[in-house]
Amino acid sequence: MLARAARGTGALLLRGSVQTSAHPPRRASSGLPRNTVVLFVPQQEAWVVERMGRFHRILEPGLNILIPVLDRIRYVQSLKEIVINVPEQSAVTLDNVTLQIDGVLYLRIMDPYKASYGVEDPEYAVTQLAQTTMRSELGKLSLDKVFRERESLNANIVDAINQAADCWGIRCLRYEIKDIHVPPRVKESMQMQVEAERRKRATVLESEGTRESAINVAEGKKQAQILASEAEKAEQINQAAGEASAVLAKAKAKAEAIRILAAALTQHNGDAAASLTVAEQYVNAFSKLAKDSNTILLPSNPGDVTSMVAQAMGVYGALTKAPGPGAQNSVSRSGRDVQGTDANLDEELDRVKLS
Repeated sequence: MLARAARGTGALLLRGSVQTSAHPPRRASSGLPRNTVVLFVPQQEAWVVERMGRFHRILEPGLNILIPVLDRIRYVQSLKEIVINVPEQSAVTLDNVTLQIDGVLYLRIMDPYKASYGVEDPEYAVTQLAQTTMRSELGKLSLDKVFRERESLNANIVDAINQAADCWGIRCLRYEIKDIHVPPRVKESMQMQVEAERRKRATVLESEGTRESAINVAEGKKQAQILASEAEKAEQINQAAGEASAVLAKAKAKAEAIRILAAALTQHNGDAAASLTVAEQYVNAFSKLAKDSNTILLPSNPGDVTSMVAQAMGVYGALTKAPGPGAQNSVSRSGRDVQGTDANLDEELDRVKLS
């Protein structure tokens, strides 16, 4: 009897092959395709076929042939990635803050048989599981961590859904939180906290800037004082070295002058030359009277140059007659005597000027 039915079905297939291939299979009122013997299954769809009320097979994409009356298409599962909007729901965080949160769930049917016979409505079941899992995960986090650890929260929800939905033949690819709504008062307090944190950071940065500025100014003053003291030290050293060199040069020049003067005085007519020098100095000193002060002290006979020169030469002669063995043969002794004589002569001339 079944063989006759199959032969009859084959005849019907030969007669209506053109007509069947031209039109898609008709669907019943429930939305499932009807058994038209020859069926074309679209790509990325799995049609679950029951024979006499029992699972028979899953139709592959392409051409498929079923037996009328006996075979029935019971479920049609889409193998594409399915996007499901998770409705907004309330959840309480670890610090007892009530949030209104919703999300988007991305899943795919991996086993059409389990998705058809493991659960009544796979999408509804996964949606409810996502909501309960989201409430459970939010209860483990405080309000601040909910915003900071959003990615870890999504990953935890995906792992929990995959563990529960494995027996349904469904795999959750990812879960994304769309919006998080907090109560108005909590939102105001969060804004105040953010403003306070910003003011705190601004104050800290300003104080750090002031501290760095003061340190830089103090460091600059320190370096300036060090450099100034080093410069002053170097200046004093240079000045002292210059003064010492000048004194040494003056001493050497004076010693050389005294040596030359001593040598000149020992020669012929040296006394006459000394008298001439004393007379010139007297004239020069007399010409400078009353230039520095209005008070003038003059000798009794300022016009008598001869007596003044004779007096100076008498002082000089008295000094040159000082005893000393070997004074005429020693050049150094003569230099010292001449130096002492020059000093005495200067004192005598100063006394003459004052008188």
